[in-house]
Amino acid sequence: MLDTTKIKEEIDTTEFLKTIKRYCKENIECTEHTFFRLSKRQKEILTCDRLREILIREKPFLVGIQNNENYAVFYNHEGKILKTILSILNSKIRVVTFYFIKKWQIPKI
Repeated sequence: MLDTTKIKEEIDTTEFLKTIKRYCKENIECTEHTFFRLSKRQKEILTCDRLREILIREKPFLVGIQNNENYAVFYNHEGKILKTILSILNSKIRVVTFYFIKKWQIPKI
């Protein structure tokens, strides 16, 4: 059985940023699922607007396409490693989920 969340291909971070810049802030959306891993307090701090800012303004250190066609994007954010899972569609970007990981959890591609 194929691991759908395994990264099948690394994407150049500069190319990824060019892709993100084609979308306006309003076309980056979050769902209930985006925040399901967070406590109530964390949800007050890490809002959809904050995630949009990270995607638009920060440069990831690793980007890959998973077997399920979602993007796994890794950022050094405020001294932690932030992993975001994105679904990039023709008209919008959907933040599927995000969470902080340990350094040893960064995939080797």
